Amino acid sequence: MPAEVIRTEINIKKSRFVTTALLAATVTDARERIADLRAQTPRANHHVYAFRIGFGNSITEGMSDDGEPSGTAGPPTLAVVRGSGIGDILLVTARYFGGSKLGTGGLVRAYTASAQMAIAELKTELKVEKRTLGMDMPYSFYDLVQRLIAAHQGTIVDEVFAEEILVIANFVESDAARFAIELRERSAGRVSPVSL
Repeated sequence: MPAEVIRTEINIKKSRFVTTALLAATVTDARERIADLRAQTPRANHHVYAFRIGFGNSITEGMSDDGEPSGTAGPPTLAVVRGSGIGDILLVTARYFGGSKLGTGGLVRAYTASAQMAIAELKTELKVEKRTLGMDMPYSFYDLVQRLIAAHQGTIVDEVFAEEILVIANFVESDAARFAIELRERSAGRVSPVSL
């Protein structure tokens, strides 16, 4: 899934193709973002889009040529999205007509190139089940907990230093259980993580 919003632009025969790539977690979310982008760029002649929501066996796709000749804009954009293997993604290309017709082949090439450029710039992150664990501990266990969190690919999201230390960390679901077992063993049961 995309980790950020990317905007790219190419110019072909005086037409501008401005593509925005962004996260869309649901079809409703994708449609709202399409409407927002249309509102932000009202002078564009076309707002071609393609989205791919979900992953694995539960994928929903959508696209639109938005007034371009049938099959010249939406399908090439969706083909690039499919080929990327990225889920929960929306691409919207705003085209500003420059006065020269590109023909059907030219449009397919332009929308394909624009989508490919946006995908190439996009940073993604793997979508995995995560678990947040919280643990209170005496100060003497703080270094051990930090090392174990790092060893189990966890990420500390908050720390509160008071009479004892509270550490909150995120883990990939499969790593959280192993971390909890090892922490209990290494602390002789004095530090026990709790799911938050």
